[in-house]
Amino acid sequence: MTKLAELVSHLDAELRSAEVPDYDAAFNGLQLANAGGVTRVAAAVDYSANSVAGALREKADLLIVHHGMFWRGSHPLVGVAFERLRDAIAGGLAIYSSHIPLDLHPDMGNNVLLARELALKPDSAFGLFRGVEIGVSGVSDIATETLVARARDFSARFETSLVATPFPKGHRTQRWAIVTGAGANSSTLSEAQTRGVDTLIVGEGTHHTAVEAMELGIVVLYGGHYATETLGVRALAAHLASKFDVSSVFVNVPTGL
Repeated sequence: MTKLAELVSHLDAELRSAEVPDYDAAFNGLQLANAGGVTRVAAAVDYSANSVAGALREKADLLIVHHGMFWRGSHPLVGVAFERLRDAIAGGLAIYSSHIPLDLHPDMGNNVLLARELALKPDSAFGLFRGVEIGVSGVSDIATETLVARARDFSARFETSLVATPFPKGHRTQRWAIVTGAGANSSTLSEAQTRGVDTLIVGEGTHHTAVEAMELGIVVLYGGHYATETLGVRALAAHLASKFDVSSVFVNVPTGL
């Protein structure tokens, strides 16, 4: 058994939780303590009734999530919100959340790991947000159809259907960028155009981002918000298991999006 405080201190330092800017509701770090130590770490994309239940089934003492307890902002602790909190406390389950600090981590980040899954090699950061770059970018010479097939296979593993904006037959991806999660927006598309990116790989985006991308001549692959953000939490839990006297498990709760 490892002390919760020891794990939290290590995570905060590794992820630079106090330094990396984020949305106010992200509240990176330990969000719920437990009364004891940790023997098993569970990882999930979202804090939810299902992920809490899954972690407790796996006899975990710590649940690491990407979207934490306060993601929706302040809300009454009634109904399901009360029940999932009650179950976590009763089960001795601590909750640790890491959003953008995990997205941009150079070894365990969602973006660098997705690039690896797609056999792409980053050479620079990408996706400026509040002074930090969240995603990654690189050069390649690959048929876009091949890249789409790789991304589709990855998304399917998490019950998500990849969507790609139209591109001509024979199109090749020569400069790509990745911003997982809600990565398609006017800011990333503008940055992609400025930096000569021809293929942008994201989790999701609104309809107008596809329209804008087509006007700019950029192919966008929407791989699914959930699927593209499974990698970081899994890597983080495995990292703890490799360094401390704990085991790890991934709680898969696909959203289809």
